[in-house]
Amino acid sequence: MTARIVVLPGDGIGPEIAEQAMRVLGALGLDLDLQQAPVGGAAYEISGHPLPDSTLELARSADAILFGAVGDWKYDQLDRALRPEQAVLGLRKALGLFANLRPAILYEELANASSLKPDVVSGLDILIVRELTGDIYFGQPRGVRILEHGPYAGQKQGYDTMHYAQGEIRRIAHVAFQAAARRQGRLCSVDKSNVLETSQLWRSTVIDVAREYPQVELSHMYVDNAAMQLVRAPKAFDVIVTGNLFGDILSDEAAMLTGSIGMLPSASLNASRQGLYEPCHGSAPDIAGKNQANPLAMILSVAMMLQYSLDQPASALRIEQAVRHVLAQGLRTPDLYEPGTTRVSTTEMGDAVLKALK
Repeated sequence: MTARIVVLPGDGIGPEIAEQAMRVLGALGLDLDLQQAPVGGAAYEISGHPLPDSTLELARSADAILFGAVGDWKYDQLDRALRPEQAVLGLRKALGLFANLRPAILYEELANASSLKPDVVSGLDILIVRELTGDIYFGQPRGVRILEHGPYAGQKQGYDTMHYAQGEIRRIAHVAFQAAARRQGRLCSVDKSNVLETSQLWRSTVIDVAREYPQVELSHMYVDNAAMQLVRAPKAFDVIVTGNLFGDILSDEAAMLTGSIGMLPSASLNASRQGLYEPCHGSAPDIAGKNQANPLAMILSVAMMLQYSLDQPASALRIEQAVRHVLAQGLRTPDLYEPGTTRVSTTEMGDAVLKALK
């Protein structure tokens, strides 16, 4: 059966890396229907909104979405609802993409590129499972108000609301336990239950779900300690599950352990395994159009799409092996370049992956 893939290149380097991902996807010989649509700033220029109805409807009908990147400094003065980044939040909410999977894998060839000593990170392979549609990012009420009482009366006060329902916690916990069962069988739940009521409910709910997965070893860690341990002894982790706010911070921290955020893919899944797949890096408008961007995170996002949404694990493995091959050849985009390696452009890296696939 033909799989329908919607490609949303977006802004900045998004179109450049999306082009390389589509070249790789097209070389696999799969039965696919690929369609493109504007999103982010590119969509705003066309329709006055970062997530037009036509793009959203196309995404709803897709088996999977390949997402490049959105954002540019020139849109910073727009109302928040019209900024390119709102397209990502809109897609997450509309499609119910509650589970964000972000692997942090250090390829052996890039050990010297990590900000930590090679012996600390060599062999690193972590999966962070982040709840994506709840928490303080979506909680209501929120806003800015004038204080009427207290020492700051008459001044503006910003406020946001953190909350989680048990059902939200249970469904992300199931995703994390299932992922851990397929890996090393260790799951660390990260919270701040010594301070936050929301985290107390989070911890007790995760403990309850753990009874259904006796083969998985569950541990708990406060988020501040987890941030420290990620740079002290990152290989002690297998799978980490946490809420939206903490996951946002920890996954970016883990990304830098691998040498470059340009290497890291991600998947955002809903209950039916429909997914949005995107690199973890941003739109990098400073290098847009210069053929310098690293396309490997986008290409590895294709591999995740094949694994999680399209049930094509063999094709996913082909891509992962091709990426390892080009790295072993010493090919590096500027973000990874070091003396003794070969500097290549975005398109040259794409060419190399295609050659390795064959």
